[in-house]
Amino acid sequence: FDDARLVVHLARTAVAQGATLVNYVELVDLTKTHGIVDGAVLFDREREAEHVVRARVVINATGVFADGVRRIDEPDAPRLLRPSQGVHLVLDAGFLSGDSAVLVPSTDDGRVLFLIPWLGRVLVGTTDTPVDVPSVEPRPREDEIAFLLEHAARYLARDPSEADILSVFAGLRPLVAADAAGTAALSRDHTVLVSRSGLVTVTGGKWTTYRRMAEDTVDQAILVGDLNPERSPTDRLPLHGAPGPEAPLPPGPHGTDTAALDAICQGSLADPIHPGLPYRLGEVLWAARFEMARTVEDVLARRTRALLLDAQAAQEAAPAVAAVLAGELKRDARWAEEQVRAFEDLARGYLPAGAEEVRSRS
Repeated sequence: FDDARLVVHLARTAVAQGATLVNYVELVDLTKTHGIVDGAVLFDREREAEHVVRARVVINATGVFADGVRRIDEPDAPRLLRPSQGVHLVLDAGFLSGDSAVLVPSTDDGRVLFLIPWLGRVLVGTTDTPVDVPSVEPRPREDEIAFLLEHAARYLARDPSEADILSVFAGLRPLVAADAAGTAALSRDHTVLVSRSGLVTVTGGKWTTYRRMAEDTVDQAILVGDLNPERSPTDRLPLHGAPGPEAPLPPGPHGTDTAALDAICQGSLADPIHPGLPYRLGEVLWAARFEMARTVEDVLARRTRALLLDAQAAQEAAPAVAAVLAGELKRDARWAEEQVRAFEDLARGYLPAGAEEVRSRS
């Protein structure tokens, strides 16, 4: 399962159905008429321009940051979320014997542990740590890393150490608050609510229920905006990249785009971005041209899984990626250098100190 590719294909499906998507645009404020939300003030970070967009309904679907948007609408809005941090380690495939996943439903302290073959590596997770203030780049704690290494060692072919970690990353779950002290008792289900001013908020939930979340949210938006409902076709709508019902699925994560991508990956663009990563330079061009990638981080963290598969290899690939991006986006050498530095700073956070020190000596 490549969640980054699923997001991209969902976005491209939405565009094909008439949606307008924008990237690197942030919410500055909500607009209101007679106390009812009727739009938003947005700042385009790429062009450094502010825009006012009007809408009959505004939906707040910002995950762990939903409370922040709710307080733009209502400064006294009560806290809805209790975010929980989940940490994952990525190891070489050789640590797991065979191709089967391992699920431990309850560790010594009652947590769930899994070891999954993932994109040619082994994914080890997870933790469940309460977080007071959500951040864009949550950082794994040393005790979380130690917990995963200790418990995973019981089921792996050999004991892993910090030096074996190819990448370590954390995600935040937008758990809906409940009358419980620990996050394990908080709701994993999604919630849709409407403020006094008509802001529709959806939060909670998980990947496996994303379409049901969208359906419930749109149903609520129809009521709030007094919209004319039509039967939705999306319950049977193939996502972008999916072949016809009788056609075989093309190999690779790009689906029916594979042939067009291969046509771009010619000459030097057929070269890998790094010997240790399964991506070609042409995929960088593709991401910029068709998938709204604007930075090295976009390519290595969100259009591919390079940063999560091997953080050091991703660092080493950054200059080549920046060069291709600069050419496609018509940026200069200084921009490319700044992109590389910014990505290197980011990628260092995906290697634990022990692994980084060992690799720097090798």
